[in-house]
Amino acid sequence: MNAALEFRTIAGKDGVRLNVALAGAGPLLLFVHGFPESWYSWRHQIETVAAAGFRAAALEVRGYGASGKPRPVEAYSIVELAGDIAAVIEALAPEGAVLVGHDWGAVQVQAAALLHPARVRGMVTVSVPAANHPPQKPSDAWPRLYGERVFYQAYFQPEGVAEAEFEPDLERFIRVFFRSLSGQGSLTDNVLVRPAGTTRLLDGLPDPDDLPPWLSREDVRFYAESFRRSGLRGPLNRYRCIDLDWTLMRPHADARIEQPSLFIGGVLEPTRYMIPGFDRYADPVPRLADVRGVHFLDGVGHWVQQEAPEETSRLILDFLAMLEGPR
Repeated sequence: MNAALEFRTIAGKDGVRLNVALAGAGPLLLFVHGFPESWYSWRHQIETVAAAGFRAAALEVRGYGASGKPRPVEAYSIVELAGDIAAVIEALAPEGAVLVGHDWGAVQVQAAALLHPARVRGMVTVSVPAANHPPQKPSDAWPRLYGERVFYQAYFQPEGVAEAEFEPDLERFIRVFFRSLSGQGSLTDNVLVRPAGTTRLLDGLPDPDDLPPWLSREDVRFYAESFRRSGLRGPLNRYRCIDLDWTLMRPHADARIEQPSLFIGGVLEPTRYMIPGFDRYADPVPRLADVRGVHFLDGVGHWVQQEAPEETSRLILDFLAMLEGPR
């Protein structure tokens, strides 16, 4: 990265320590990453957005890297994480911010827009649609949807199981997980749904000799070292709150997200098909009241802002120009 980065510690909800990467000056754009990532997954966009006259901030979500790691599983609920986002905005730009979220970060910025609307001026969600509240608890639906097959979110539920598989070889975990869900992976044979009888989620998935062109060995080392320091318990606890999230967000089940919004997804996004018989991209914006654009990027899988950094940055800047005017 060429942009001058600074790191600031900000108190999140209930005082949890949050590490935030910052660059540039101007209206605030706050990036929120997903699993298993870091502020670093926005490295390309931080530089571009800062150069365009904005203050780029990339949150390291609680449980990750240098941010705090509360022990209780419920500390990773969507309400807690949305509260962290609101606290960061209050500390950096009390007038409000535009949010950009990928994967679980998309769910977090959607929740922040619903729960803390005065803080959120606009929203870009990447990969994960702003879906309607599901009619039943996720864990109640999994046996019907997947039968004997192993759904990755169900595999992540017991504390310690996924940690025991992934943590002994973090470089392999990153290589396999990232490739599996990328445009170089398979839409039908990936980490999301494994065959019946699977006891280790990554077994049978290719460990690439040659990394995808958008993922360098330095990138793999960065992610692996981050998780070597922090462990994977906090990041995986996000999945262990899925049923709790369903209960906590039920009072907002009929609410729409009113802020101006943009959606960006990859045509080869595997999670769009992870619910059998359903394409989540058939309508990726059912909950958004003010949609300013829906974009599907050819040849791109799950890691949109890393697989197609220039196109993602351009779409974000075009959205910001709609909100802010030319800079």
